[in-house]
Amino acid sequence: MIVRLTGKLIHKSPTYTVIDVGGLGYDVKISLHTFSAIKALETCQLFTHQYIKGDVHTLYGFASMEEKSWFLNLINVNSVGPRTAITILSSLSPMELGQTIINNQVGVLKGIKGIGDKAAQRIILELKDKLGNGLSVGDNVLTTQGPDPIGQEALAALMKLGIGKPAAEKSIAKVRSSHPDAVSLESLIKQALQVT
Repeated sequence: MIVRLTGKLIHKSPTYTVIDVGGLGYDVKISLHTFSAIKALETCQLFTHQYIKGDVHTLYGFASMEEKSWFLNLINVNSVGPRTAITILSSLSPMELGQTIINNQVGVLKGIKGIGDKAAQRIILELKDKLGNGLSVGDNVLTTQGPDPIGQEALAALMKLGIGKPAAEKSIAKVRSSHPDAVSLESLIKQALQVT
């Protein structure tokens, strides 16, 4: 299984790229999200997923592990294949997709080519459970309020200190609501430790 490629970009287009790794050229299907991340580069690293169906071996590449995680979750949804998953990731960034799922925005998914009402509902139903209470995909914690970089770092720090994720999230939320002035990471962690 090929899980990562690092090499020179021989060809770049919005749907695929050819990457030279040690003299071998790999044809890798990509999303528009990945294309915009690599279009100005001469060399790059792509996190890949090798999809095998019958005699056909297709490589899908992603500029970030977060996008690859979304792709893998999407293709595990019944009736969502790799092409549809790439189309979804070309239409929405990983963070936008997460917010769409959390907020039950069926219409946003239905607006993507190839996604009908049933498929949109299935994606939301199956992936919302995986997101759970702020489950992070890559380095981003998804919440209905949008990304909170300081909150994410504080959550990671509290979990490293042995505090369970639900308790840490609750403490951070409590500090955020009662101490809106706690803007620094250090201050947020200290105050969250006091309320756990």
